Amino acid sequence: MFTTGVSDQSTRRLPRVRASELVGRGWLNTGGKDVTLADLRGKVVILDFWTFCCINCLHVLDELRELEEQHRDVLVIVGVHSPKFVHEADPVALAAAVERYEVHHPVLDDPQLTTWSAYSARAWPTLVVIDPEGYIVAHMAGEGHKHNLAVLVRELVAEHEAKGTLHRGDGPYVPPPATSSTLRFPAKAVRLPNGNLLVADAGHHSLAELAPDGETLVRRIGSGERGLADGGPDDARFSEPNGLCLVPDELRPWVDADVVVADTVNHAIRTVRLSDGAVTTVAGTGRQFMVGGAENVVDDHPTADRTGSDYAGDPLRINLTSPWDVAWSQDLAAFVVAMAGNHTIWALDLKEGSITHLAGTMNEGLLDGPGRDAWFAQTSGLAVGPDGRIWLADSEVSALRWLEPTDGASVTARTAVGAGLFDFGHRDGPADQALLQHPLAVAALPDGSVAIADTYNGAIRRWAPAPDGPGEVTTLARDLAEPSGLLVEVHDDGALDLLVVESAAHRLTRLRLPVGLTGEILDAGAHRTQRPVSEIGGGEVRLDVVFTPATGQKYDDRYGPSTRLQVSASPPELLLDGAGDDVPLERVLRINPEVTEGVLHVTAQAASCDADPSIEFPACHLNQQDWGVPVRVVDGGPAVLTLPLHG
Repeated sequence: MFTTGVSDQSTRRLPRVRASELVGRGWLNTGGKDVTLADLRGKVVILDFWTFCCINCLHVLDELRELEEQHRDVLVIVGVHSPKFVHEADPVALAAAVERYEVHHPVLDDPQLTTWSAYSARAWPTLVVIDPEGYIVAHMAGEGHKHNLAVLVRELVAEHEAKGTLHRGDGPYVPPPATSSTLRFPAKAVRLPNGNLLVADAGHHSLAELAPDGETLVRRIGSGERGLADGGPDDARFSEPNGLCLVPDELRPWVDADVVVADTVNHAIRTVRLSDGAVTTVAGTGRQFMVGGAENVVDDHPTADRTGSDYAGDPLRINLTSPWDVAWSQDLAAFVVAMAGNHTIWALDLKEGSITHLAGTMNEGLLDGPGRDAWFAQTSGLAVGPDGRIWLADSEVSALRWLEPTDGASVTARTAVGAGLFDFGHRDGPADQALLQHPLAVAALPDGSVAIADTYNGAIRRWAPAPDGPGEVTTLARDLAEPSGLLVEVHDDGALDLLVVESAAHRLTRLRLPVGLTGEILDAGAHRTQRPVSEIGGGEVRLDVVFTPATGQKYDDRYGPSTRLQVSASPPELLLDGAGDDVPLERVLRINPEVTEGVLHVTAQAASCDADPSIEFPACHLNQQDWGVPVRVVDGGPAVLTLPLHG
């Protein structure tokens, strides 16, 4: 039931329940040794249930870095990798992801979701805190828990040091052997006017300019140290840069730069002047945009509503969140930015010095329609076609989509390939039946078709339009190592090459496209995310989202209701009643007993602010979590489904 004015001045603790053993296929970052809970006794332990496709999980990795470093002698973070996609269950791919994202703690490989099930995880990411005596003391879903975790860790350290149950010293982490190569997990590439290639060298936190052969290093822009700093090529710092876009000639009078960079982990857009390698930040504050709240702007200059749907203003005064790619749209007269971190698309006008929220509601999913009403899911690749369409690689829904510029600065979202958050595979044929697996890049081809870097299938796919019908999907190339960037090159004789950024192979690969752009028709099968299913009964089921405000905060209803709950189902027939959008975090659903299984899609929001009345301008935060809960309807099944939403 909805309540206001609730304050929790001390960290909420769960009843004393023993932690379950850590069971999986094997361990990474331990020097080949298995780790048991007994080995961790005397330490504060945080289990981080993650999957490497998930942007929220990557945000949590960044949130944990500082905490991990501050308390390394008393705190052990254990990553429990519980995969969503088939590709993520490949141990080689997991090892590459652990290296790519600089994970400096042990990681349990949990491909069967054994430990995930033992700890009742329902969402990526989920955090579970275990005290030095082996008891679970906290269970949190989603991101944004950095402050609360820091408070809880300090409390546990003090408590167990006083009891004599805290053991200081090294944990089980063993760093892997260092590797060296010109490129390290490169992301995207562009061809420069001088014929060289500029590559976003994400693993080296820099940009690499290569000779036309795609191998010889000409120079590096950025020091190679993770960070956010402007300046010359030796002093500037990036953090996992991804997207690149050339500045069009028409902007030269206003923009003293040649390349725009999506600097993903810095939550910033940077520019590079090629003549001297100077790097300048042109959008973002370096802080992550969190859904809702005044902390997303540095002053009152931009306009903003509570959900963030009207954010616009000075690009250096608005927080961004994991911009993954950037492309120039002539029709919009702006750079289009794929804001993967909150499933939205933005328009950056460097001539006028403004940034505008263009499309997406910040809900994760696949929903077409007017841009402001559409749902996206970690859009990670952009390309603008000859007709002005803005093509999107919408990775978490394994989809190829596009934005159609309409009047003024408005767009409409459409889907060419893709079914939703939990359906993926490698299937060619009619586009409305075709399947992709977590694509990260797209490229518009001269004939109106689109090449797709089908990343987790290790393939290059092609969507071709049809006069009548949804078009057709074929496979142009296979057996690539996580292709994440595409560059089209047209030769004088009309022949086409695709320059593919093979991220997991640390290289660029040139593909000569087949004459006529024909490709194979493959069907390697369809997949659905194989997460443990929650059994529920037919008829009335109470959905209860339990929100715990962060330490020192309370519900905030000064500007209206402080909570919101959205519910839908796949298939829609699963819900006879209870779908829709309302305020309370508790709702009675009526489940159709004739639909034996499906997925409940739940989005919950709860606003909380500092509880101390002496604080004149309290810090506020809008907590949000999306769940896709696979369910099986059985006779006599549970009549309550509980989901935790922590501040």
